[in-house]
Amino acid sequence: MRRVGLLGVVLLGLGVAAAQAQPRSSGDWNEVKCTRYAEAWSQALGRFGREGLGAAFLDAHAAFLASGCRDRAGVCPRSPQELALADVMTVAAMNAGTASSFVPFICRD
Repeated sequence: MRRVGLLGVVLLGLGVAAAQAQPRSSGDWNEVKCTRYAEAWSQALGRFGREGLGAAFLDAHAAFLASGCRDRAGVCPRSPQELALADVMTVAAMNAGTASSFVPFICRD
């Protein structure tokens, strides 16, 4: 129960923080979105930690960020913690002005 209530508070905080993140360049909308998203990701990891997050999930997500949020090869949340973090990031990304299709979360297999 406590985690669900905390999730709502985190969603609000991440959305506001992500929307306020300063882009590296105002000329590329994807870069602006990626900057906002990367900031929200960093904050979410700081709040939730890495417990329950697998190496495959973290590595695939790191590759997404390293590509400038352009390579959507797929970050598949499998554990309950990965799924909760993917949910938080989807809402945070939408609160920051991106579409839900921006996030890299998909399971192809």
